[in-house]
Amino acid sequence: MVESPIPAVSFRGVSRHFGDVKAVDDVSFDVADGEFFSMLGPSGSGKTTCLRLIAGFEQPTRGRILIHGESTDGLPPHERDVNTVFQDYALFPHMTVGDNVAYGLMVKKVARAEYRERAAEMLELVKLSGLGGRKPAQLSGGQRQRVALARALINRPRVLLLDEPLGALDLKLREAMQVELKTIQRQVGITFIYVTHDQGEALAMSDRLAVFNAGRIEQIDTPATIYEHPATAFVAGFVGISNLLEGEAAARIIGEAAAFSIRPEKIRLAAPEAEVPADCVSVKGQVCDVTYQGALTRYAVALDGGGALAVTEQNVDTDGADASAAMGRPVRLIWRRRHNQPVGAAGGS
Repeated sequence: MVESPIPAVSFRGVSRHFGDVKAVDDVSFDVADGEFFSMLGPSGSGKTTCLRLIAGFEQPTRGRILIHGESTDGLPPHERDVNTVFQDYALFPHMTVGDNVAYGLMVKKVARAEYRERAAEMLELVKLSGLGGRKPAQLSGGQRQRVALARALINRPRVLLLDEPLGALDLKLREAMQVELKTIQRQVGITFIYVTHDQGEALAMSDRLAVFNAGRIEQIDTPATIYEHPATAFVAGFVGISNLLEGEAAARIIGEAAAFSIRPEKIRLAAPEAEVPADCVSVKGQVCDVTYQGALTRYAVALDGGGALAVTEQNVDTDGADASAAMGRPVRLIWRRRHNQPVGAAGGS
């Protein structure tokens, strides 16, 4: 990613209200030029509304949006140097793949030879060379999504907006497309702003991501920082799986009642009499539930004195029968103190 001193997109105290509903509520952030930036959150959190505000499909109730330093006030969608890829592809069924890709250039009355050449280049970029003569109905879901991506890129926008583009694909294809999208973004070097509710997708693809909740941003940072150091209880619970302890349970384990989170994979199951290293925290309990997941097993452990923790372990030397045999077993849970992450109750932008 090559950064420009001028952000690709800037939100300055932006709100979008629909009557009493605050879809976006006083949000400010910058997206660097050439960055793969994701907006992550549950349905209704404001992420898609932000995307529509950038595209010009919605107008802010207040605040300002700038694209490469230029105000978008009153600027219609077709005059913004952005393009959008949607989940439903929005391809023309009666047109060939090549003409679908070239459509934006055809509307601009670019010469036939030029738009065909550029369409072929885009199809090669998305690994669909030779399929330009087919109709969309003759392609798989993953191929149609690549056509939609090629069509959005052919106009060479400086910012590409992607609204849950992989949501309609099956898991294996979605994971393969995540890798390909990131590769394409690096090749073309333009800013991608990606909306998703899939935590794994956002963690795998993004340079940075913003976690949305109820119209506001809880945290913006790199995927690793957001996962390892969640700023709020919402982020800890929404991004991946996390144990959240507070009050009496927290005081019993770490000596203070302040809320903290601990990721299940950071915790080790041990025998009740196991020694505890000086830099570790430990608590005793009993396995009350076992979920075998192939590569992993997830254990629920009821803690002595109240409360429960989830623990995940890789099945390196464990099979399904071994995992099931742990049910009801007394255990000691051990983890490094440095993996305790203090969290606040709520966040803001």
